[in-house]
Amino acid sequence: MTTVEKHEFPMTRTCPFAPPPAYEEIREEQPVSRVRLPDGGSAWVVSRHEDVRTVLNDRRFSADRQHPDFPQLVKGGAAFRRDDERTMLTMDAPEHGPARKAVLGEFTVRRMEALRPRIQEIVDGQIDALLAGPKPGDLVETLSLPVPSLVICEMLGVPYADHDFFQTHTAKLIKRSTTPEERRAAFQTVRGYLSDLIAEKEQNPPDDLLGRQIVKLREEGTYRRPALASLGFLLLVAGHETTANMISLSTVAFLTNPDQLALIKADPGRTLDAVEEMLRYFTIVDAATARLCVEDIEVGGQLIRAGEGVLALGYSANRDPRAFDDPDALDIERGARHHVAFGFGPHQCLGQNLARMELQIVFDTLFRRVPSLCLAAPVDDLPFKDDANIYGLYRLPVTW
Repeated sequence: MTTVEKHEFPMTRTCPFAPPPAYEEIREEQPVSRVRLPDGGSAWVVSRHEDVRTVLNDRRFSADRQHPDFPQLVKGGAAFRRDDERTMLTMDAPEHGPARKAVLGEFTVRRMEALRPRIQEIVDGQIDALLAGPKPGDLVETLSLPVPSLVICEMLGVPYADHDFFQTHTAKLIKRSTTPEERRAAFQTVRGYLSDLIAEKEQNPPDDLLGRQIVKLREEGTYRRPALASLGFLLLVAGHETTANMISLSTVAFLTNPDQLALIKADPGRTLDAVEEMLRYFTIVDAATARLCVEDIEVGGQLIRAGEGVLALGYSANRDPRAFDDPDALDIERGARHHVAFGFGPHQCLGQNLARMELQIVFDTLFRRVPSLCLAAPVDDLPFKDDANIYGLYRLPVTW
């Protein structure tokens, strides 16, 4: 099989409802192939559903982003390897299991269900603000971003009053055009903010996620403030950026597919299936599941050698006709639970139960309370995040 580097990564979506056109070409013609990276290096892309799951569930592929050969999807990404505390996101076995287990109890289905009344209260409050505001209103500003931000801030014990500060800096982190120096500065600023916040909590640990971690890790004799600050950073960024963008994109999809919206309006019991389909359909965090091969292995008929980088393309996998019938259609009745929008294997998204619940509550509440909701601008005029590594919308003008 040829290893010519025909394509450059990451690619830009030319249509908000479809992957980059080259994804289908890669998946059908050369499903495991070489691509060029922004820093001048190269990596393998794995594009079919079965192969993506293989890569993400095999210990011969490492998540250690501190390794000098780990594939970087932004220029200057290697700068983050120098002195940062490792989190579960960048750990392999045997370190990964205990690190994940230490915080896994905060995200169980049972604990999420206990949060449901508070999340419902937050959603209702933000819809009140939308309805009391001007028409058209910006759904990103009034609902999509505040809901997950308020939820994750309350869980962590981070003052929501500081949301403009950390959202401004995290936006720089996910934007592809951010310079390495700006990216590093934004990262250090937010992590420094969290370190100072945790230092305050150390005096009398409160009953929030960060406070409980302080108590738990002290009892185990493993507490280190820098490590907890890095964990807090990971949860804060992942907890609001991803769900916020899914709320906005899914709202656009519902409003432009009234037949699908009618299904959940008629039967809210279908909303959870709709959530899964929206996650599959958009796959907003695509190649974050990068890996480094640490032992020779054959994937999809191609030998990948130790030391070579791999990008497991979740968006391509979630549009693979071998795994999903008519994959480019939006069909909330398809039963898409085997998608890989949350990754797969040991590093599968820790907060997926929280994200599902937030999306379910938002969809059920928004379209029940604002049944006449509609877009206030053509889809082609909407400011999609074509320049970001987490896809979404900068603004979403709506009226009713």
